[in-house]
Amino acid sequence: METAREVLAELDTELESIHETYRDLHRHPELSLQETRTGALVAGKLEEFGYQVQRIGGTGVVGVLGNGPGRTVLARADMDGLPVSEATGLDYASQNDGVMHACGHDVHVTALLGAAKLMAEHRAKWSGTYIVLFQPAEETAQGSAAMIADGLVHKIPAPDVAFAQHVMQLPAGELQTVTGPVLSAGDSIRITVHGAGSHGSTPQLSVDPVVLAASIVMRLQAVVSREVAPGEFAVLTIGSLQVGTKSNIIADRATLLLNLRTYDNAVRDTLINAVQRIVRGECAAAGSPKEPEFEFYDQFPLTTNDRPVTAQVSQAFEKYFGQVGTASRQSASEDFSRIPDAFGIPYTFWLLGGGTMVGNHSPLFAPVLEPTLTRGVQAMVLAALSELSVDSL
Repeated sequence: METAREVLAELDTELESIHETYRDLHRHPELSLQETRTGALVAGKLEEFGYQVQRIGGTGVVGVLGNGPGRTVLARADMDGLPVSEATGLDYASQNDGVMHACGHDVHVTALLGAAKLMAEHRAKWSGTYIVLFQPAEETAQGSAAMIADGLVHKIPAPDVAFAQHVMQLPAGELQTVTGPVLSAGDSIRITVHGAGSHGSTPQLSVDPVVLAASIVMRLQAVVSREVAPGEFAVLTIGSLQVGTKSNIIADRATLLLNLRTYDNAVRDTLINAVQRIVRGECAAAGSPKEPEFEFYDQFPLTTNDRPVTAQVSQAFEKYFGQVGTASRQSASEDFSRIPDAFGIPYTFWLLGGGTMVGNHSPLFAPVLEPTLTRGVQAMVLAALSELSVDSL
């Protein structure tokens, strides 16, 4: 652990700057694919640290630091805020009306910038290539896909392994790792079903989409309990049902918004197939004049941690901190895994305690600065050195 201790020894002297960066980011959140200011701040700091910087995927930023022969490590942080009005009362609360860092992405960016600086300042302690990737639009599942579509795989050195972390409702600074699935796959579906409109006084002339949608909602409640094996994880949520405008008008269509969460692609297929079968069946039973329409959006891949990589990172954490927790599987979703999957490389994604028991995406979400930020920087450095250190951890 001597290498890691030497690299991290100067972290205390960097804390004031790290805190200033975090407060700046928290004050100025930006929505998905609009992270212009954030990207400029990140790119400027990386150039100052000595990284070769590229803008990829619109507002995405990648810094590459080559340092001799060896492995190539990619570390990722997401940058976007949420359309949430902040209610924390912090003196560094969001200055952008209706936009907030309510999911800790400002922590992720700050921690990775801190790690990037320490790695750049201690090149004698490691060998290889360190890539830091700052991704836009995680909240909409568009950012990783945008970077890949913009040629990410061909624009940077091919990494051997990838790392990422996320702030969660855990004691401040606590680290938790787990092998296998850690975040669920997520699929949102917009379903439009068609009826025949009429006056409320003449329902016999209609195909009522309210009744049709209600039948669909009730029938879908049995999918998880009756079509998914006991012990398998699956969530099917109908978050929105919109139909009609006035009490005496029977509308001609209804729109349902569904969200699915799964840990297994076979279970995911079961849910999607069941939803489509049931909707089509209910439409046929109601005499719907048109086929239903299915639009899939905000689709997040399954995040499954590689066993050997996770074991190696967990060992590095344990040696440095004395212990590391075991994460439970989360029903939340992320798009990080698309990046290592595009390169065909293993990865691990761990949880970082933020000291807040308020849930992510809440207007009251406010991670405790310390030891959250310090531990986030340390974790990123330790993970990188587990692959790049000239002296094995």
